[in-house]
Amino acid sequence: MPKRKKKIDHPDQFSLLDLIRQGTTTDHSEGSLDIQRQLRACVSSCIKACPLSRWEIVGRMSMFLDSEISKYMLDTWTAESKEHHRFPAEYLPAFCRAVDCYDPLRLLAEKAGVFILPGPDALRSEIQKIEEHIKELQKERQRRLVILEEISNGPTDSA
Repeated sequence: MPKRKKKIDHPDQFSLLDLIRQGTTTDHSEGSLDIQRQLRACVSSCIKACPLSRWEIVGRMSMFLDSEISKYMLDTWTAESKEHHRFPAEYLPAFCRAVDCYDPLRLLAEKAGVFILPGPDALRSEIQKIEEHIKELQKERQRRLVILEEISNGPTDSA
């Protein structure tokens, strides 16, 4: 009996085509990049979905950053009432790793008009790009071989 391939897609994961469509339909209107509330909500959502406590999250962040992050700081960055306290961008990678949620990075990338891929998907994309380049080179090689053959055989007059 043949082995079935395991499907490793995450239910919330977009297909590559969905990501490309998202990246090409960015809004260029005034204020379209004011994402303070969206980012705050996204970070809060990641915290809620994480099985770790806020204390454990900031502990991991502190370890990754090698600097002290307090629970108070995290609470301030996520509280809707604290409009003037923003999540520092330089802490975002540590936060995403600590909670194992990359939605905040995806939000930022989407707003910038690009998309991010996890390591293996990025490598697959690069491999595909290389394969396409190889095919183009093979076509160009074939064209040049045809031209070389025509030059080597000289003009054929059938008159």
